[in-house]
Amino acid sequence: MGKIISFGLLTFISLNLAACGSNEVSNDSSATVPDTAWNDIKEKGTLNVATSGTLYPSSFHQADTDDLTGYEVEVIREVANRLALTIEFTEMGVDGMLTSVNSGAIDVAAMGIDRNGENADKYNYTTPYKYSFGAMVVRESDNSDIEKLEDLAGKKAAGAATTSYMKVARHYGAEEVIYDNATNDQYLQDVANGRTDVILNDFYSQKMAVAALPEIPVKVHDIFYNPSETNFAIKKGNDILTEKIDTALEEMKADGTLTELSGQFYDGDDVSEQIDYDFPEIELVEG
Repeated sequence: MGKIISFGLLTFISLNLAACGSNEVSNDSSATVPDTAWNDIKEKGTLNVATSGTLYPSSFHQADTDDLTGYEVEVIREVANRLALTIEFTEMGVDGMLTSVNSGAIDVAAMGIDRNGENADKYNYTTPYKYSFGAMVVRESDNSDIEKLEDLAGKKAAGAATTSYMKVARHYGAEEVIYDNATNDQYLQDVANGRTDVILNDFYSQKMAVAALPEIPVKVHDIFYNPSETNFAIKKGNDILTEKIDTALEEMKADGTLTELSGQFYDGDDVSEQIDYDFPEIELVEG
C-alpha cells in the first residue's frame, strides 16, 4: 500500500470520539426499529457505509490515485467481503453520519460513539476494531509549558467543540480554540507558532500526523489519559446486522487480518489490541 497522502484533504479531528458530545440527534433516533435491515441488505447485496474520507490514516484518499483507503475503510471492506456484499461508501461529517444512520439512508457509520455518552442508547455498537488512548501535541521546544494535565489551565487548546478530547481540555480549564474541519498542517503549525498551545486527540492519529509532517516543530507529549475504543455504529434495533458484522470482525481478529491491516496503516502498531495502561481515566460528566 502506498503511503502518499494529500495533506490538504486531511483533518486532525478524530471521528472515533467526535460524536460523543453531539446534541444534533433527533429524539426519534432512540426508538427501536423492526429488525428487517439484514434481509433488505442481503436482498440488495450492498452495504451502505458512511466514512469521513479525510482522516489519515483511518479514512483518506491516496494523492496519486484519489482512491479511498485507510484502516477503517479496509476493515469494513473486508467485513462486507466476508458477508458476500458489495460496499458503497458515502463521505460525510459526523452530524451527517448520525442523521443518515437514524434515517436508514446509511447502514453503518464508521465511527465510534461513546457507549457511556448521552447518545449511548440510540445506537447498536459492533465489537471494537481499534483501541487507543488520549494524548496531546505540544511545541517541541518547551512542551508548551505543560508537564501534567493540570497545566492545561489557561492554555489554548485546539479542536472541535463536541469531542471528548475538548471536554478533557475544558475539564482542566483550557481556553478552547475551535476549528471546523481544519487540516493536519494547520493544526500543527498553529501550535508551533503559538496561536494555540496544545491539541488533545487520539494517540495513534497524533503520532502518525506528527511523523508525516516532520518539518513542523511539534511533538506528541508523554502525557496520556482515557483509554478509548472505536466501533462501527448501526441504527438501534438492527441486531442481526450487528451480529453479522461482529462475527466477521471476530474472525478477522482471530485470523490476524486486523493486525495486518493495522500494521499497514499505523506504521507497524497493532491498534486492534487493547493495551495495558497506567494513566488516569478522567470522568467527564457534562453532555
